[in-house]
Amino acid sequence: MASPKIMVIGAGVMGQGLAEAIATEGTEVMLLDKTTRLAEKGIKGISESMDREIEKWGLTESDKKAIMARIIPSSDLSMADETEIIIEAIPEKLELKRDLFEKLDTICKSDCLIISNTGTISVSELAEVTERPEKIIGMHFLNPVTKIPLVEIIKGLKTDDETFKKAVAFASILGKEYITVNEYPGYVTTRIIVPLLNEAMHVLMEGVASAEDIDRAMKLGFGFNVGPLTLADTMGLDVVMSWMQNLLNELSEHKYNPCPLLRKMVRAGHLGVKTGSGFFRYDEEGNKIKDNDKKVSQ
Repeated sequence: MASPKIMVIGAGVMGQGLAEAIATEGTEVMLLDKTTRLAEKGIKGISESMDREIEKWGLTESDKKAIMARIIPSSDLSMADETEIIIEAIPEKLELKRDLFEKLDTICKSDCLIISNTGTISVSELAEVTERPEKIIGMHFLNPVTKIPLVEIIKGLKTDDETFKKAVAFASILGKEYITVNEYPGYVTTRIIVPLLNEAMHVLMEGVASAEDIDRAMKLGFGFNVGPLTLADTMGLDVVMSWMQNLLNELSEHKYNPCPLLRKMVRAGHLGVKTGSGFFRYDEEGNKIKDNDKKVSQ
């Protein structure tokens, strides 16, 4: 089997969104994970996501069929040898990402664009384990990838202009607006949103207001499309906590110290939409269960 021009590594929520976005634009993409079973599970997640869009008249069955035909599941990292663009979307753990980038450096051709979809980890720290630090760049897409029009393009300390231009062209293919970010922990979006989410959790933990009223206050008072607690549930509470911990480690600022309530919920496996329970409860399709606000124990 010939390698597609684009490969997404990591078939979790972000990897699924990236693969769907790429395939939607008419390009074949390989969705790769540690095992074929995990990659196929990611394909199933994309299928279910598109089924929900079909129910909302956002897609047709023929649209779905065409998009799904362009996504190939795999667990064979050696397929990266002829790939032109690789975007990594594995868990936000430095050592995992460094190990992957070290492997990719030995497999990929010299002109391959290697991208990390990290939200908090240093692009330079990933690049230093390769022999091509100038060819490594960050592109922080937001969830859901198919709907959020923004991507942050993060230059590592050694990223060259040619690599940046390739990343801009890739963003354009996906129909994304981009901002340029000079590497710094948390970049722009994560650094700003994390303290807001953390403070909303503290307000809830301290019994100042209910989860529903905290979200209503921010939506009606400040024009947010979605409240901070619902946003955290959508992102995944484990993901939000990993961002906080990475920023706390990098910057040693207390505002990034995860709220005790968040720690408690993650330990209990209440991770938000993906588990059906977070600050609110959700049905199997990810819709918030109305008039049945889950009371988060303090």
